Amino acid sequence: MSERALIVGAGLAGLFLALKLAPRRVTVLSQAPLGQASSSAWAQGGLAAALAPGDNPALHADDTVNAGAGLVDPAIAALIANEGPARVVDLVALGVPFDRTPDGALAQSLEAAHSRPRVVRVSGDLAGKAIMDALIAATRAAPHIEVIENARARALLQDGNGRVRGVLCDDGATFVADETILATGGVGGLYAVTTNPIEAMGQGFAMAARSGALIADAEFVQFHPTAIDIGRDPAPLATEALRGEGAHIVNGKGEAFVPDLAARDVVARAIHIERQAGRGAFLDAREAVGSKFPTHFPTVFAACMSAGIDPRLQPIPIAPAAHYHMGGIATDVWGRSSLAGLSAVGECASTGAHGANRLASNSLLEAVVFAHRIAARLRDDAPQSYLAPQPAAAPPTLPDSPRAELRQLMDANASVVREHAGLAHALDRVAALCDAHGRANALVAAHLILTAALARTESRGAHFRSDYPNGLPPQRTFIAGTALAPAAA
Repeated sequence: MSERALIVGAGLAGLFLALKLAPRRVTVLSQAPLGQASSSAWAQGGLAAALAPGDNPALHADDTVNAGAGLVDPAIAALIANEGPARVVDLVALGVPFDRTPDGALAQSLEAAHSRPRVVRVSGDLAGKAIMDALIAATRAAPHIEVIENARARALLQDGNGRVRGVLCDDGATFVADETILATGGVGGLYAVTTNPIEAMGQGFAMAARSGALIADAEFVQFHPTAIDIGRDPAPLATEALRGEGAHIVNGKGEAFVPDLAARDVVARAIHIERQAGRGAFLDAREAVGSKFPTHFPTVFAACMSAGIDPRLQPIPIAPAAHYHMGGIATDVWGRSSLAGLSAVGECASTGAHGANRLASNSLLEAVVFAHRIAARLRDDAPQSYLAPQPAAAPPTLPDSPRAELRQLMDANASVVREHAGLAHALDRVAALCDAHGRANALVAAHLILTAALARTESRGAHFRSDYPNGLPPQRTFIAGTALAPAAA
């Protein structure tokens, strides 16, 4: 019998959960050294919470519902909006140095589709790094947490009753636990142009699906409209806070073509169309930020300067990039999946908070709110006796060449604008890659996204079908997890 909880993933969601589980013993598996290969550390905008005078959680919840294009669960939107301020207080207590106004209050910025300034940030665009630095320091000092770095989970372990009992890792090592929580991040690495670490290829929700977990809203991938287009992999990000400060999106002639603070799906499609037409797309922050760039947005400034672009003097070339997965492992209000013994938190989970189009800076909020809730549920559980896990085989690793093909395939056919022929072609190629290389987790994840995208014959939020531009009555997509391989048509 193992009394430990096991957290797979060491981003914001995983580490915040580990800290909140005290005094229960917990093991955290990190696929890289802490702070590396984690999207959380790269988050620029910050964390949304209704803290300012004139704002309240009801307004925040309304904005969340409106941004989600009919698919946000209003109860979940209210839950994260109501609990958000307390979680910000938790992060302050952990030492996160959020920006302050001259009178000492938390400074809050405006981002797209928010009706009020409510995003707390650090040094303009360093929120993710600052939060992760504080969490890593607290984790290293916590006696109830054991961190195992460079441990990549490949498959879930289950007992004879189907209960999840831990994971199998790359080197054949097994980690057995009473409770397993996936905090494995998103799917951006499945795309050739992404703002995510390229290691983020949907491993968590693929592992869960292979074991039979229910998957929700897999087709909804958010493309950040303002990745910096300088040929890097992954692409650096120009935070939405720049537009909140007054920066403008323009084409190569300097003409505006989309409202700067429209919802992300609207802005991403407009930029995609402008670029396809050969007019280019740029973020012009010369007047709005100008000489303040090095101190107010140091991450963006450094990325631009490294490519020979001075954003104080030049518009920044931009392009949409795969950024956040609204879909994933379906969970309830306490973070439980459909499989006994398995919870999910952060980007790999689908809680109903984001719908078809995530509201800016709600991702870090959802992560800490649900991490807190999972910890409250599991922290004081009495040890129980469960069956031993059954032997499991790790899926194959996808070699470099087919991995590169997969990323190009997803970028060409399952990106900002989609249609039947492209999705069907991509699905057939993924099946052929499975036949040639086995059912690697990345291929299973891509198969789930493509299957759901092909089935949704409408346009909604981040899922835009050029062959079905109109919407239907809102309905979430659920796929019953299966161990069956995608097969060629």
